[in-house]
Amino acid sequence: MTVVLAHLAPDGVLVSPSWDEARVAAHGAGTPLGSETVALHQAHRRTLACDVRAATDLPPFLSSAMDGWAVCGSGPWVLVGSVLAGFAHGARLCDGDAVGIATGAAVPDGATAVVRREDGVVVDGLLRAEAVAGRHLRPAGEEAPEGSLLIAAGSVLGPAHLGLAAAAGADTVDVVRRPTARVLVLGDELLDSGTPGDGRVRDALGPQVPAWLERLGVDCVGVTRVQDTLDAHLVALDSADDVDLVVTTGGTAAGPADHVHRAIAARSGSLIVDSVAVRPGHPMLLATLPGRRWLVGLPGNPQAAVAALLTLGGPLVAALLGRPLPVLGAAISPVDVSAPPHATRLVLAALGPDGVEPTTHHGSGMLRGLAVADGYLVVPAGGSTAGQVLRWLPLPP
Repeated sequence: MTVVLAHLAPDGVLVSPSWDEARVAAHGAGTPLGSETVALHQAHRRTLACDVRAATDLPPFLSSAMDGWAVCGSGPWVLVGSVLAGFAHGARLCDGDAVGIATGAAVPDGATAVVRREDGVVVDGLLRAEAVAGRHLRPAGEEAPEGSLLIAAGSVLGPAHLGLAAAAGADTVDVVRRPTARVLVLGDELLDSGTPGDGRVRDALGPQVPAWLERLGVDCVGVTRVQDTLDAHLVALDSADDVDLVVTTGGTAAGPADHVHRAIAARSGSLIVDSVAVRPGHPMLLATLPGRRWLVGLPGNPQAAVAALLTLGGPLVAALLGRPLPVLGAAISPVDVSAPPHATRLVLAALGPDGVEPTTHHGSGMLRGLAVADGYLVVPAGGSTAGQVLRWLPLPP
């Protein structure tokens, strides 16, 4: 586990870890949480913990690839019955025999080909057509022999994976356990309901952080409001001993009402990342707590908090799920974008027919730009120019 904390440079300037260093450290801080067995219908978007192998040949028997007739030898053929999917003909076909057959049905013993329905004509009980030996037959094991690897451990299961596992004979799969989380919303200035005013604002993170966590693959079990006192922080941390991940909002800076650092220290936690050279989201942190728990501290400004959650929370959760560090995409910046000389800048942008376009309302306390964005352009320190290829951090789908 790599620890990256702010440090003093030789010239006495406080230097925060880079955005890339923070992502790598966050991913390195997590370990998979163990596995559980779930039914296939519960496994969508879960991470496979054990390989899925074919319990039988796929397909399990010689079958028809078309609606038509299974024939033996050369024609014309005498119709001696029919077979539908899910049934067997029973008798072996002899030279000159044909049976009507449905797609996917088991081909009778003795059959040498299948004639498509549109290629044959039946007159007075005789089928007349041209047949090519082996045509339109699906051999047993054509897709996968018994025992072959179908889905590797570590795969994130999509709909096609679930269908393949079912076709292979699986009723359940072993998946990595999803992390559980509690969100601690800090700040006496926050209102739970009603219209903001008189120095108080609505809590915009309590409603959205659990949803972002869910998209990352976390089960959020509750949101708790915490007063701006150290004692209240300690009580809240102690009450969150039943989850893998504690996510705090606000209190990560060094102001008079910021108690997160002191609470972590008081509960024998260890900092892994403390501040990151990125805008927005700078005063973020990641720590471990006793009892194999992790804490992600987000700044209080709403847009900055989401940027911080994707910076530290996304990589950490990926590790807890046994997944690799999320790979960033690429996008061409349509405009010049400024950035601080010593910090990465994350710029909200939307996908359109002509590429990406930065949204408006980029302030760290604003949400309108986030509401219409698809992700962040990752702008290097010092800024970028129009036409430059930048990295792309997508919002969780």
